[in-house]
Amino acid sequence: MVQRRPLVAGNWKMNGSRSESATLLDGIRKGVSAASRAEVAVCPPYILIPLTAEKLAGSPAAWGGQNLSVHKSGAYTGEIAGPMLRDYGCTYVIVGHSERRTLNGETDAVVAEKYGAAQAAGLIPILCVGETLQEREANQTEAVVARQLDAVLDRHGIASFRNAVIAYEPVWAIGTGKTATPQQAQEVHRFIRSRLAVRDKAVAENTRILYGGSMKGSNAKELLAQADIDGGLIGGASLQAEEFLTICRAAD
Repeated sequence: MVQRRPLVAGNWKMNGSRSESATLLDGIRKGVSAASRAEVAVCPPYILIPLTAEKLAGSPAAWGGQNLSVHKSGAYTGEIAGPMLRDYGCTYVIVGHSERRTLNGETDAVVAEKYGAAQAAGLIPILCVGETLQEREANQTEAVVARQLDAVLDRHGIASFRNAVIAYEPVWAIGTGKTATPQQAQEVHRFIRSRLAVRDKAVAENTRILYGGSMKGSNAKELLAQADIDGGLIGGASLQAEEFLTICRAAD
């Protein structure tokens, strides 16, 4: 039986002053154990990545970006390139988060291009997929998730997932306080793994699939107990050290 190492990644979104973030990072560093089975990472706003690198250097925790440009450099005001993230020690970068898809109009094709740019820069993409409430109510969950996955698979191939993470984020459960039941989440995670397995069973078995819909300390244990849920992409709960660490311990 494949033993996938759990990953708990905090997505801070557009939150945190320098002083607030320093306190948060100190708390995370203090609470993360090198003996932990679960891997821990945080993805702060770009401007806080240097502080994060400073605070977490030498600790078991990793860090990453929330987005990146498809370009390596150039006249792209306001953008951040993958090599820049790597230069500050980033391991991960979130790609295709639902907020980028809906608020910034990122298409499946753009997300696939960013996924490739991340890997070309030596970063591990955390590829986000998931359906809206309207799509779920119309029984389109699997069709939507398949479309989003296939855009990446068709462009970069199944082998690329040896160095990638997937995060299933039901859009209707992000920042709403609503959470998919463990059974609902497991069903979609199982579908994602089966979708990969059609192309390569071994890659599918080794790919980590995170749950990203309002996971918190109180529901993490039950969600993480599911066979195909390998960790969490944590939003609001990652802004409080003890709450975040509670999830990390549940993943352990």
